[in-house]
Amino acid sequence: MSNRTKLRPAQSRAGSGRSTSGAGLTWRKAGWLLALAFAVGALLGGPIGALTADGSGSSFEDKVAELRAADAKRDAAQIVELTAKARRVVGELTPVLEEMAKAMPPGAAPGPAATADSVQKWQAATKKVVDEFANPPSGGTAVNVARSGLAASVRALDLAVSAYAAALQMPAAQQPSAFALAGKQRDVAVSTWSVAATQLDQINVDSGNGHQHVYLPAVPGQGALTPDGSKEGN
Repeated sequence: MSNRTKLRPAQSRAGSGRSTSGAGLTWRKAGWLLALAFAVGALLGGPIGALTADGSGSSFEDKVAELRAADAKRDAAQIVELTAKARRVVGELTPVLEEMAKAMPPGAAPGPAATADSVQKWQAATKKVVDEFANPPSGGTAVNVARSGLAASVRALDLAVSAYAAALQMPAAQQPSAFALAGKQRDVAVSTWSVAATQLDQINVDSGNGHQHVYLPAVPGQGALTPDGSKEGN
């Protein structure tokens, strides 16, 4: 019995020793994990800080404001440029539309046929304008809508002129219907321009330039929008 009595304290001390060693290991692991957490935080904190501030101390919100200001400045310049371009194009296309109105009166039967020389001049004028609207610069949505509408209009007018030129080569019996179709295409072009011109007017007002009415000549029946009657520049 004495042997068993002596063994029990020894076993107890051995067990106590293992418990003390395990506690020390646990604390060492906790310390290592804590250090690792700080290291990971430092690594992640750098990129996040870079997103919110640069070397000058500018915040993310400041950067967004700078980008918006740059976009507004770009759009303001493009609006002025596009308006000037649209006015010039109206001046170049108005004589063409006036001659087309004589050959294809809107909402009426075709008039005297235009000469081949006249149609060639129409084609030269419309092709020039179509080329000018090719490869447009990128701008804000409102500016892009106005520019795209004007571009679509001149392409439609160019197609109308081509259709009229083709009609001149048809037999006389087929010409009236072909001329009428070319006239409808011309009306689509004028109507499309009026929508884009209304958008152009609005973005000028929004940018502080006042009303800018840059419309192609239109007559009732073509479905075109008309200026709102506001004084130019107000």
